[in-house]
Amino acid sequence: MMPCKTKTPKSTKTPEIPDIPKCLEEKTVHEGKILSFRELTMEFPSGNTAKWDLVRHHGAAAVVAVDSDGKLFMVKQYRPGCDRVTVEIPAGCINPGETRKDAAARELEEEIGYKANDISLLLKYYSAAAYSDEYIEIFLARDLVKTRQHLDEDEDLTVCKYDLNTLVKMILDCEIQDSKTIAAVLAYKAKLENMNN
Repeated sequence: MMPCKTKTPKSTKTPEIPDIPKCLEEKTVHEGKILSFRELTMEFPSGNTAKWDLVRHHGAAAVVAVDSDGKLFMVKQYRPGCDRVTVEIPAGCINPGETRKDAAARELEEEIGYKANDISLLLKYYSAAAYSDEYIEIFLARDLVKTRQHLDEDEDLTVCKYDLNTLVKMILDCEIQDSKTIAAVLAYKAKLENMNN
């Protein structure tokens, strides 16, 4: 058992947000390779308590890689959570001592075999805030230089390229269901539209 790591805001009450419960205790139920399953004991302003489940994640970074023709690199790989092959942007966990930007650049080279001369932040988001603290920063990579792909031992994926309109259609047709890829593609589309206005 350990004290809670859940962050408590400075102000726990605003006109828009109700009183925030207090975490009394955090217990590790299972410690995995990239995440841990925790049980939180929460106390509410009423004095009632409840047990909440929380998945703690070590952090991740992802990258929207755009070639000189404006096409976006994607990877196809099997994902056990949905038991299917998905179409996704390159992504991965952060190594110890690594910044999220460095992790995105590393994953870009490992998964698709390119380095980027221009890499900038596109989007930040929590993938499942109701039950996980997984936080992902997504970067935009341009001015790509071909190097060499070097996958991890447990990775088996196929690299492919799509134009932006095709990817948007795949999202709207429910062919792409990976949340980080949906967020990244639509954010990139919005960024281009804002630049052109």
